[in-house]
Amino acid sequence: MRINLDREKCIGSGQCVLAAPDWFDQDDDGIAVVLEGKATDEDSEDLRHAAFTCPALAISLDSE
Repeated sequence: MRINLDREKCIGSGQCVLAAPDWFDQDDDGIAVVLEGKATDEDSEDLRHAAFTCPALAISLDSE
């Protein structure tokens, strides 16, 4: 699964970090960053929740 994050859209709510802390963090300005790694099917529920709860709709997921 590929995680796409549009940092220009991010408003820094932190919902992605709460939903999927293994995959998202925030920089010093509160803007989300995607952590390194390859997401697996086991991660998909948390990642879908992160994308769904993002108020800025800055996260999208692609199957690989």
